[in-house]
Amino acid sequence: MDIHIKYMKRCIELATRGIRNTYPNPMVGCIIVHNNKIIGEGYHEAYGSNHAEVNAINSVINQDLLSMSTLYVNLEPCNHFGKTPPCTKLIIDKGIKNVIIGSRDPNSLVKGGGINTLISSGCNVEHGIMKDKCDKLNKRFFTFHNQRRPYVILKWAESKDGFISPRKSDRNEQDIFWISNEQSKKMSHYFRSQEHSILVGVQTVIDDDPELTTRLVDGKNPIRIVLDPNNRIPNNSKVLSTESETIIFSKTKNLELKNNNQVINQFDLDSILESLYKKGIQSVIVEGGAYTIQKFLDNDKWDCIRIFKSNKNLKGGLLAPNYEVEKSKFTYIEDDKFYEIFKH
Repeated sequence: MDIHIKYMKRCIELATRGIRNTYPNPMVGCIIVHNNKIIGEGYHEAYGSNHAEVNAINSVINQDLLSMSTLYVNLEPCNHFGKTPPCTKLIIDKGIKNVIIGSRDPNSLVKGGGINTLISSGCNVEHGIMKDKCDKLNKRFFTFHNQRRPYVILKWAESKDGFISPRKSDRNEQDIFWISNEQSKKMSHYFRSQEHSILVGVQTVIDDDPELTTRLVDGKNPIRIVLDPNNRIPNNSKVLSTESETIIFSKTKNLELKNNNQVINQFDLDSILESLYKKGIQSVIVEGGAYTIQKFLDNDKWDCIRIFKSNKNLKGGLLAPNYEVEKSKFTYIEDDKFYEIFKH
């Protein structure tokens, strides 16, 4: 195995420990190598805290070895003052002469500036090591900066015969009807914990009164987003609770909501995604209903699709979104099939 790949894999492993805690920053891992031995490691643990390079450098017991070491990092070191000082300055001040980088930072505040600063200061810099995997690790961050919109995940559960919910006459109005099994439900909540926001249409709120939280797993609740063009959301809906912030997209601003939730007077899909971008929201998981998900599919506004396909047959009801999934690969979650499809 190429030695650079071995060490970059370790950077990626470290970086993933910061998932969901680093927004709006990316996930970054860093190691320091001296004579083919890792002498320091670090990752970006949370927004506002030290960057990965700082933690890795600070973890080295014998600081005299830094000038004879190589620094590996999965994302280009920052070159600007934000919540913390620029990492390039620390690398240069510590005399580290060899720097190996995975991805170039798409953020306009960095975007090659970190690499150029290191090179102009006499560092030997290589970049593009495991670039695809490093880019994929921070796919939300890259989509946000390159496409100026959140990373969009479409998620739904459907029956074996292709329905997303039963006929209303077959439902108990007091209960949410669950198509997928318990393990799939927990996995779905885990996915919520990874994302910045979660979006549903108002009919889902009216029919199911969901909380849209991560209550089945440990993790932060995403920002809740409801598409409600005609102001139909009931004022006692669980999505208006204090568990998380809620944003309502409506055609008017006549809604009076509790708990300081926000109404935005926009409703076409491009404007909604633009508003989320301007609010700094880097990812959104769209969970329903079928009409809302289909809007994203028809407008090609998605990056990932996740489908939980039950072995139950409903024999009628609301059809699942129109997407051909049968030829895609899947894994089993007990008796459910789980599909994950990436556009790129």
